[in-house]
Amino acid sequence: MGDTGGAVTVAELVDYCQTQARLLHGKVETLEEEASSLLSEIDEELTDVRAQLDEQSGVASSQSPQKPEIGTDEDLADLEALEADLAEKQAVVKAKQTRRDAFEELAVGYLELADQLQAETPALSVALKRLMQFEHDQDALAYFDDRVTMLEAATEGDDSDK
Repeated sequence: MGDTGGAVTVAELVDYCQTQARLLHGKVETLEEEASSLLSEIDEELTDVRAQLDEQSGVASSQSPQKPEIGTDEDLADLEALEADLAEKQAVVKAKQTRRDAFEELAVGYLELADQLQAETPALSVALKRLMQFEHDQDALAYFDDRVTMLEAATEGDDSDK
């Protein structure tokens, strides 16, 4: 990582933790934007449905105030399809919000670890062990598709030595 002949320093581990947190925050922002976009789509669809229902109820009441038009089977099928589509979008939004929370929690954990390592400046072996344990406990590998975590790098090195 640095100019120490291949050895990593505690300061570089702190920087690594802070970088991981920034990357995770970027993913949080992306998930927030995606969820917000889906919520906007849901709002637009609901607005359209309300307008259609208002229009149909206006037509029905002008035709016969005592016997409103119930609608066709096609109208019912359209409403059921719309309801299913909205339910699916709401489930996607909830999943994105759950993922967002998990990414945020991991980012906060990395920052807290960085602060602890910076404040305590433990021996390099202790700092590495704490970082590896943190990434293992938090399953950090699952959050980085295109980036190798320190734990993953260390684990890959262990596998090749056997």
